[in-house]
Amino acid sequence: MKVSEVMTRDMRIANAEETIQDTARIMADIDAGVVPVGREGKLVGMLTDRDIAIRAVAEGRGPGTKVSEIMSPEVRYCFEDEDLDDVCSNLGS
Repeated sequence: MKVSEVMTRDMRIANAEETIQDTARIMADIDAGVVPVGREGKLVGMLTDRDIAIRAVAEGRGPGTKVSEIMSPEVRYCFEDEDLDDVCSNLGS
């Protein structure tokens, strides 16, 4: 099975300089717990609802905190024509 058969196509990219409140709204709009983060046309991280809970709320940071301050900078990605088994192996390493 290929990635294209199971991937979500309704995605939005958060800007690293916008607030976590703005990005949480994006997550709510598209019903997702994760969004890719970009800066100047490049993928620079991922922001998850867990990042918001653990790195922001639990640390006492407010809704005006910039995404870049709490995002996960490690990004693993794949292409839609890749085989799911190969992608799952990559994600697990």
